[in-house]
Amino acid sequence: LLKNDKVTTIYTNRALCYLKLELWDRVLKDCKLALEIDKMMTKAHFFMGQALTEMARYDEAITCYTIAIESAKMKKEHFGDDLHMALRKTKKKKLQSEEEKRMSEEIELQTLLNRLIIEDLERRKKSQAPPEDDVVECDQQNQDLEHTYTKHLETLNQMFAELDDRRKQRDVPDYLCGKISFEIMKEPVITPSGVTYERSDLEEHLQRVGHFDPLNSGCSQERETHSQPSHEGGDRGLP
Repeated sequence: LLKNDKVTTIYTNRALCYLKLELWDRVLKDCKLALEIDKMMTKAHFFMGQALTEMARYDEAITCYTIAIESAKMKKEHFGDDLHMALRKTKKKKLQSEEEKRMSEEIELQTLLNRLIIEDLERRKKSQAPPEDDVVECDQQNQDLEHTYTKHLETLNQMFAELDDRRKQRDVPDYLCGKISFEIMKEPVITPSGVTYERSDLEEHLQRVGHFDPLNSGCSQERETHSQPSHEGGDRGLP
């Protein structure tokens, strides 16, 4: 660096070392220095994406991976499926993180509403207390209030239970999602290894990487894949 601080590979090589050491901030710093020299340096965007993913900054990581993919395509650099695989994993982590956040917020809301109902019940008991000598009437009023508020709590918690059931029902089974994009498959095809992919994703993979199965690296050519029955019925053969 003292002799020549304009060589991008010096920064990216050091950033790679920091990646191995899990020093995410230092990875970002070196990658930014490399990008100041070459704003379309593929490795710098790639390493930044990895560090940002580990820091749970998923949107920024997705942007970095997208730029890296475009840069590699423009420069005709060969990264195999590494860039696309990293992008897919980050998108999946983002979806999982968003779902976990929603669930946490729903639990917090349910806890808050339960506490507010119970606090309101206690206030009502105090405000409606009869003369001290009428203990029987006081007990009856408290029982009526507790009965009413117990129903409120049951209704509230039942509503959240139904919401949780609907969330579970909306989860798409893994076997309906493509192994490359993680989205619902519209035109599934099976490779000789028995793995099902979305047709367009697999074709793009074969053209980009070569005739290898995305998951197990076994040989897989387009003509050897078989279409799954479509939702409308019948098979859709490959050309």
